[in-house]
Amino acid sequence: MPRVTILGLGEAGLLFAKGFRDAGFAVDGFDPFVSTAEPGIRQHDSIQDAVEKADAVLSFVGARAALEVARQAIPAMNATAVFADCNTGAPDAKRELAALTDGSAAVFADVAVLAPVPRSGVATPLLASGSGAQTLAEVVADSPADVTVLDGLAGAAAERKLLRSVFMKGLAAVVIEGLEAARLAGHEDWLLQQMADELSGDGVALVERLEAGSKQHAVRRAHETADARDYLASIGAHAWSTEAAHAWLTDLSEHNTKGITHD
Repeated sequence: MPRVTILGLGEAGLLFAKGFRDAGFAVDGFDPFVSTAEPGIRQHDSIQDAVEKADAVLSFVGARAALEVARQAIPAMNATAVFADCNTGAPDAKRELAALTDGSAAVFADVAVLAPVPRSGVATPLLASGSGAQTLAEVVADSPADVTVLDGLAGAAAERKLLRSVFMKGLAAVVIEGLEAARLAGHEDWLLQQMADELSGDGVALVERLEAGSKQHAVRRAHETADARDYLASIGAHAWSTEAAHAWLTDLSEHNTKGITHD
């Protein structure tokens, strides 16, 4: 079975390490801040020792440390191994990491993690691009890892990850803001159920309705969000997301898209 090294044994990294171990892989790890006594995961005292025999190295060290860790790891890797950066980062940052493999036997995979890792562990959906994307998919093929290989250079997976982040982090902000206000108003359970009802059912239809309806009814909804913003202020709640919604609807009302006939 292949040998996999996990750099960064925090929550996500350790879950991937356990998943590969349970699939029969030889698993090495490195993390100067976390010590794990997990059987079947050999933790090393240096990055170089951890990666030297690996077929694939997966980095879960966070965006701030990603470049320095890659600089230490890649020169120590064996021929034909793949360095997979699984940290969220800008496309340009991924391309900078990929350049570290120029002139090296190792190849690079830009990896986007598409769901919370605690939900599915090593089976969390991954997008991979870059020179080593296919190599990564082949190395982990006999594990539950779910790697979709994209055409394109390093940065292509990062682009999609950040586009998804616009939605997911924006959605989280709306939920936080709405529930905070509902608690202050004494209607938390009611609003929670309203959220759940709207998010269930046909997701594609919901997304299409939200976009088209906002364009068609922008003038009315701009007034509605202004009233909502003022109400949140009156009860001492944050209104950052509501203010952003108001700005969008105000802009749409001034440049209204024509030809939309459904709400």
